[in-house]
Amino acid sequence: MSPKVIGLVSHPRKAGVAELTHALQEEFSRHGVSLRLDHATATLIGNAAVGQSVPTLGGDCELIIVLGGDGTILSTVHALGENLRPIFGINLGTLGFLTCLGPADYRQAVRSIVSGSFLLSNRALLDVTVVREGACIESHLGLNDAVISRGALSRLIRLETRVNGALLTEYNADGLIVATPTGSTAYSLSAGGPLLTPESSVFAITPICPHTLTNRSVIIGDQALVEVRLSNQQDEIYLTVDGQRAVAMKAQDVVRIRRSERNLQLAMMPDLPFFELARRKLKWSGNTGS
Repeated sequence: MSPKVIGLVSHPRKAGVAELTHALQEEFSRHGVSLRLDHATATLIGNAAVGQSVPTLGGDCELIIVLGGDGTILSTVHALGENLRPIFGINLGTLGFLTCLGPADYRQAVRSIVSGSFLLSNRALLDVTVVREGACIESHLGLNDAVISRGALSRLIRLETRVNGALLTEYNADGLIVATPTGSTAYSLSAGGPLLTPESSVFAITPICPHTLTNRSVIIGDQALVEVRLSNQQDEIYLTVDGQRAVAMKAQDVVRIRRSERNLQLAMMPDLPFFELARRKLKWSGNTGS
């Protein structure tokens, strides 16, 4: 893929964003390619008049460069909505599992984009809906995970969970995470879930601090339908998808989670295998020699 029209979205409060944006503009211009900026980035560099909304960038551009961390990529995916486009991340955050390169490697990023030498990894997405009294009241697209969790009160919540209609169990826990392979490196991993390779055709269901110690992560095929019914009557319970806006839920609401028909294409460097990336980001030890 060698895109001709490229958009750029940034986390404007990250250090060095303005300087990196200018450097990318100059480097792309050397190759005869111009960047289109989102409103926040254009304002940051003092050229607000050229800024566009993120959905507009998605409609007009073949590739979106994201300056920030994994959270910035997640928020960009949600902002793009129906205008989802391949994403090339340059990491200004901490872990940066979803990003390709760091800011010091911006020239390499430009060369790989212009030459089309980067790889596109197809990432599974979640379709998450909330059903109340038989009617769908919320619908969200997710890249990482769907999380059902308690509110401010430190009380366990009860979550009846079914897979393809068959009862799995009723979790008595702080919450429940349904994660894609992409999301397996995020909250799910912190809660004790497994690390999944991006091409795995599976999802992970992981309880958060379960009361029953034998409750552990369950791996299911990504064609399965997961249904979670809230049994609690009074407690505050919330659904969040990819850590974005929280949806307040009521007793007997059902959250339905399945694989979306759409995928996200995420740019990756060809010389950085997934487990090499995981070892670096998670600071695992190990002899990398022959």
